[in-house]
Amino acid sequence: MSAFPPLTCLRSFEATSRLGSVTLAAKELHVTHSAISQQIKVLEEIVGLTLFVREGRGLRVSEDGRLYALQIRKALGDIAEATRLIQAQPKMGELVVAVLPSFGRSWLLPRLPRFQQLYPHISIRLQASLTISNLHQESVDIGIRMGKGDWEGVEQKLLFHDEVVVVAAPHFNSGRLPQTPQEVIDSEIIYNTESWLPWCEAAGVEMGNERKGLCSNDSNLVLEAVRLGQGITLERRSLVHDAIERGELVQLCDVSAPYAYPYWLVWPPRESSEDKQREFSHWLSGEVERYLDQLRKNA
Repeated sequence: MSAFPPLTCLRSFEATSRLGSVTLAAKELHVTHSAISQQIKVLEEIVGLTLFVREGRGLRVSEDGRLYALQIRKALGDIAEATRLIQAQPKMGELVVAVLPSFGRSWLLPRLPRFQQLYPHISIRLQASLTISNLHQESVDIGIRMGKGDWEGVEQKLLFHDEVVVVAAPHFNSGRLPQTPQEVIDSEIIYNTESWLPWCEAAGVEMGNERKGLCSNDSNLVLEAVRLGQGITLERRSLVHDAIERGELVQLCDVSAPYAYPYWLVWPPRESSEDKQREFSHWLSGEVERYLDQLRKNA
């Protein structure tokens, strides 16, 4: 007889041991009470052990059953995770792109229609997260990251270096916008995770260590608050350039400071995704060059 019991037996046993009730296990698995009891009986015959002690009209898991249940629970969890990963694999005509939510919303998303015009046979699935995705485990085709470019197990290509600038909505403070660096740091500031020190050094001003007012680790929330006129903020130019061009935001002063971490395109070596990765990389390089040309013209 096979050493691997039927999966229905294992699921019935795991549910009963976890819930402590055949009735509850039957309800969870959407089967009858007698079906659960029969599956447990079959499993006990296969393993040659008593997994439950019958006490009156109820069951109590035996010590052997308790230890077996822990192992089976882990094994079933591994099967569920393996199934989730295989289901998450990119489809043939789909490109899964991992991206920071802020960069995805403010820089990448407005430019994606041009990619879709060039490559209508590829559909894009954006996987946005503040954490660095494991491109292998998360079944991602390609990703855009900020950092030093020293990640293991992925190919990488430098996209561009960024800088930070101070921005506000045109209607902030009833349209009376700060004009000098000192007026900027004396204004109502909405803080994010960016350090003001490089900008202050470039501007020749000092800022106190105490932070008052609104603060968020999500640039999307910070920029929305700025658009609403609730304050000013220091942000990466890549996230505010298009909004400045549209007149939604205004750069305060001409002072900028280099941002410590450039953007990179990264991708796992994966034969099934090579064509999609190459096409996206080629398109993105063109978009980056177009963006940098705009910055040079505005300088």
